[in-house]
Amino acid sequence: MSALPPSAPTSAPAPGSRPEVVATSPDRGSGPTLQFDHVTKWYGRIAALLDVSFAVGCEVVGLVGKNGVGKSTLMKLAAGLLRPSQGEVRVGPDPAGSVRARSNLGFSPDVERLYDELSGVTFVAWMLRYHGYGAAAARQRAADVLVELGLGEHMHRRIREYSKGMRQRVRLAQALAHRPRFLLLDEPMTGLDPVARAELAQRIRALPQQGTGVLVSSHVLHELETVVDRVVLVHQGRLLAQGKVHELRAQLPAQPHRLRLVGARPRELAARLLSWPQVQSVRVHDDSLEVAVAGADFYAELTRLGAEWPGGLHEIVPLDDDLASVFGYLVG
Repeated sequence: MSALPPSAPTSAPAPGSRPEVVATSPDRGSGPTLQFDHVTKWYGRIAALLDVSFAVGCEVVGLVGKNGVGKSTLMKLAAGLLRPSQGEVRVGPDPAGSVRARSNLGFSPDVERLYDELSGVTFVAWMLRYHGYGAAAARQRAADVLVELGLGEHMHRRIREYSKGMRQRVRLAQALAHRPRFLLLDEPMTGLDPVARAELAQRIRALPQQGTGVLVSSHVLHELETVVDRVVLVHQGRLLAQGKVHELRAQLPAQPHRLRLVGARPRELAARLLSWPQVQSVRVHDDSLEVAVAGADFYAELTRLGAEWPGGLHEIVPLDDDLASVFGYLVG
């Protein structure tokens, strides 16, 4: 874990009365887990978290929620920078904050606190000295991880000369260099250009194959969705839902599905669809239809229609099976 100083705790509003969506069970395999067990955190009279329980195994889990709902507090609890008011956080068999727990965690916080006068390799090597590496071993390991992250030719430049994307790679390097079992990434994509975001997403996605579990928070939901195995959604300090995005969407049967259809003779197609009881509305655009439907049997009917429709159906695209839509449906 980084020796960087923590930022100020995040306060969240007191929880509302919105009902919790039933959480799905994570597939964590047989390895150790990062476990939140009925965790509550109070700041005076402000409840940042209330009775939150979930686990992270050797996988990438996305931590999703609006600003101020407790995401950064969860990260700091896992890192041992805060202690829960109630409940327990464990890293494998060890309490969060213990020496063994810290040695098994890498943390990249949501604030950037780098030493601009140091080179990238010197900074990462310095962080490794806190994990017990000797000077030569720390320097070599720092160089190796920076090369792996694409900073090999720039590692000896001062950090103040780095672009935003390069600085993010240094932060990731200091969190990964000591080979942690779990990695905490708090808003790692903030401020990155599209190319840097894509590269970082690829790096994160590969970590479980190397034996590292990841808990990552981000407000860039469409990019987070391409990285994570499942999501944990926190709202007003409570765990609202967890699971794969399609599982969470399936738990909202009262919310109509929206999809785009492209086919021949769109106005006639719209009239045909509006005669079906599952179809709630149809909007006709120049070359496509936007359809709102309720009922699983709609898709079987649509398949039969596509086989017989003159000119055929060319495209069927779900419009609200993505993370951003599910998030919006759940929290309003």
